[in-house]
Amino acid sequence: MSDDEAQRVFQVVDSFDPGEFVQLLAEDARMVFGNAEPMVGRDAIAEGLRIFFATIAGLAHRVVRTWQVDADTIAETEVTYRRLDGKDVSVVAVSIWRTRDDGLISDYRVFVDLAPVYAV
Repeated sequence: MSDDEAQRVFQVVDSFDPGEFVQLLAEDARMVFGNAEPMVGRDAIAEGLRIFFATIAGLAHRVVRTWQVDADTIAETEVTYRRLDGKDVSVVAVSIWRTRDDGLISDYRVFVDLAPVYAV
C-alpha cells in the first residue's frame, strides 16, 4: 500500500462515516482499537465506530510516516480529536493494517492513548 493509499484510508476515517470506512474492509475483518475487545465483521466494526464517534465531535489524522512490510502497513499519525466541548486535543497514534490481495483490509489495529481526549 502506497502513502497515497494510506492517506486515503485516513481520509475515510476522518469522514466520520462508519459505513464508508467498513467498505475498505473484508466482510470478516477484525479491528482492535486500543485495549478494547476485538470487533469482527463489518457490522460489528461499524457499530463500534458509531459508539466511539458519539463520544467526540470529529477527528483529523496527519500522517507522520508510513512503513510497508509485505501486506502490512504501519502508519504513525498525529490525530486531532474535536471534543464534545469544542476543544481540540492532539495525540500520537499508530495504526497497523493488513491488506488482502483484493485490496480489502482484513485486520486493522489502532494503538493510541485517548486519556487526554476525555480529560476534564
